Amino acid sequence: MKNSKKGMEMVQVAILVAIAIGLGLLFKDNITSFIEDTFMGLSSSSFQ
Repeated sequence: MKNSKKGMEMVQVAILVAIAIGLGLLFKDNITSFIEDTFMGLSSSSFQ
């Protein structure tokens, strides 16, 4: 019984990782442009 529960947890983790990777690939361009815009904004601002 204990091994079955641990196996199910591993399956759930694998599914979540697969979903995260899929979303990352799907929105790769959006994420990249967001990060670039954020760092451009941070580097152009003059807070000291």
